[in-house]
Amino acid sequence: MLKFRSVAMLAGVSMLGAACGGPETQQESEVKPTWEEFQANAYREPWEGGKIIVNGDEALESEEELAAYFKNVVQAELGKSQDGLAVYYIGGDIKWSSTQKLNLTYCISNNFGTTNKAKMVTAMANATAAWEATASVNFTYLSQYDASCTASQTGVLFDVRPVSGQSYVARAFFPNSARSGRNVLVDSSAFTSTGAWSLTGVLRHELGHTLGFRHEHTRSTASGCYEDNQWRALTSTYDRASVMHYPQCNGTQTGDLVLTSLDKQGARSLYP
Repeated sequence: MLKFRSVAMLAGVSMLGAACGGPETQQESEVKPTWEEFQANAYREPWEGGKIIVNGDEALESEEELAAYFKNVVQAELGKSQDGLAVYYIGGDIKWSSTQKLNLTYCISNNFGTTNKAKMVTAMANATAAWEATASVNFTYLSQYDASCTASQTGVLFDVRPVSGQSYVARAFFPNSARSGRNVLVDSSAFTSTGAWSLTGVLRHELGHTLGFRHEHTRSTASGCYEDNQWRALTSTYDRASVMHYPQCNGTQTGDLVLTSLDKQGARSLYP
C-alpha cells in the first residue's frame, strides 16, 4: 500500500516534489511508456495465482487485464481533475449490492502465527468498525474458516492472509473482483515498519478499496501520483488528508490513516 511503485503509475509523473494545492490541470509534459516497457516493469506477486499490482496496492487478475489497463488508462488521455472521495467507476459505480454490503464476510489465516494473528483480529475489528460507523455496510469475521483461509475458501466473501517480502505493506481488491482475487494480503513489514501508521490504519485504507473507493490522490495531477480517470467524485472537495490519500503524494495526513469528515461524507453517499 504505502511502499509506492512508480512503475505502476503513468510514466513521467513525479512522485515527490509536486506543488502544493488542490486539483490542477494536466501536466504539460507526459511521457508514456511503450507496452513492452510497461509490461516488463509491472510488479507480479511471485507465487502461483499471484496478481499483477498497479497503483501501489490494487490487484489485476491477468496479463489480459494488464493489457486492457495499458490501453484504456496509460495510453488514454488523462481525465480532468475533479474533487472529492471517489468510487471506482467503469460505466457505473463499482460497489456492493444493497444485500451484499451488509454481509461482507471474511476469515483471517492461521498462517499469521499466534502473535500476529491476534494483532490482525484486533486491527480488522477496529478497521471494519470505522467504516461501519459511518456507512451502511457490515463486515463479519467468520473464524471457523481460519484454518483453511485461502483464495478458494467459498465460506467467506474474502480472505485475509500473510505474505512476505512484497513491494507493498498490504494490498486489497475491488467489489468487482472474482473470488480468487478477493484477498487482503498483509506483508510481514506491516507488523514492524509502518512508521506513524498503525496496522489498523493500514487496514482502514485497504478496506476502503474493498468497498470500491479509489486513491484520493488520483483526483489531482499535482499530487504527483495521478493514476487514471476511472472514478466518480463523491464529495465536492478534494481531501489531501483522506484515508485513501497516500501521504507521500502531496498529502497532509501526518499521523495515522484515519477517516476524515469528507471520507465519511463520501462513504455515506455511496452506501446510505
